[in-house]
Amino acid sequence: MLVRFRREVDRIAQLGVSGRDTTEERTYKEAVNLSALIMSVLACFWVVTYALLGLWLSAAIPFTFQLITLAGFIFLARTGGSVAFRRCQLVCMLLLPFLLQWSLGGFAVSGAVALWAVTAPFGALTFSGAKAAVPWFFGFLVLLGISAATDSLLPDVDMPSWLIPVFFFLNVGAVALTAFLLLQYFVRARERAHVDLAAERERSERLLLNVLPASIADRLKRESGVIADRCQEVSVLFADLAGFTPTAERLPPEEVVSLLDGIFSDFDELVAQHGLEKIKTIGDGYMVAGAVPVYVDDHAERIADLALAMQDAVRAREPALGLRIGIDTGPVVAGVIGRSRFGYDLWGDTVNTASRMESHAPAGGIQVTERTAALLADGFELERRDQVEIKGKGSMTTYLLLGRRQALEIGEAFREARGA
Repeated sequence: MLVRFRREVDRIAQLGVSGRDTTEERTYKEAVNLSALIMSVLACFWVVTYALLGLWLSAAIPFTFQLITLAGFIFLARTGGSVAFRRCQLVCMLLLPFLLQWSLGGFAVSGAVALWAVTAPFGALTFSGAKAAVPWFFGFLVLLGISAATDSLLPDVDMPSWLIPVFFFLNVGAVALTAFLLLQYFVRARERAHVDLAAERERSERLLLNVLPASIADRLKRESGVIADRCQEVSVLFADLAGFTPTAERLPPEEVVSLLDGIFSDFDELVAQHGLEKIKTIGDGYMVAGAVPVYVDDHAERIADLALAMQDAVRAREPALGLRIGIDTGPVVAGVIGRSRFGYDLWGDTVNTASRMESHAPAGGIQVTERTAALLADGFELERRDQVEIKGKGSMTTYLLLGRRQALEIGEAFREARGA
């Protein structure tokens, strides 16, 4: 029974609410509907009480409010005209309490029933804003002044003396109850809105961090101009899945996307583990940088370790694929471009050379430039490649990264021990 009652109340509250409404507009419309419903229900007591006392004119006034509210709900359900419904309710809330008070003989005899009229300016303040509420409050003061001036001129109404304080209690209590219920509704709606806003802010923050480095995202929120930096020493890695195109042609689209998503997800985790920055993906290519946007001394070593780990990850997930990687170290320009769909990117000869290192590397190999090799010589095993023709760069000396020295020495000792 209670569930059904709540369902009906919710249905009435939703009258006139559109899917295009903002959260604030939906809250206002629901509050108007609920206030009209509450006052219509409470009016039943006054209709019955005045009718039992034979005060038919007084009983007709709250009954008229009930009929107008019912017609308004029907109008809302058919047309969705919430503005007209709200204005009609405010007019009734302002005028009818004073008419009822005058019909009963004044302030004292009616139990100050005109107090109900204060809900009109308060409702206008809540539903329509501060500026719109001023005329309604002025109207309330005018009617209150008229009531005070004419109170002694009104004819007496035969009312049991014990009933007058009861009316005072009920009128003051009912108005307070209505105000409390509506205020509670608004407070709860505001709390829900704050929770939703916090959740939306968290989602937006996560999306922003998926696109931009954390330090750049912070700068973007603080600064309105162009975000660009010149970095003097950055290690840039390009990786490309060798053999991916023929593999993609023989697999269903869902499996192609799933395979690429799995590999790149592994790469993302490795990039985070090594304290580097993923720049972007290009088809089945992957670009990473070290020492941007925050500089670190060991950026070349981190990039080299990442390259070796990326190869292991591809072999573990899809042995048929090879990973071709190119690395260069040098100056770059880094910044944010775009407005509606922005991204963090790098430009400069270092970026172009790293891309060329990848495209000219053997399948499954990691090719690095001389300046990167110089930074890796102490901790990594490198194989020199003399006079390699690189498109756009001419003949260059490059190196193949084989692994960390300690790991290779342990592996060689293990192989020798097994052979012995």
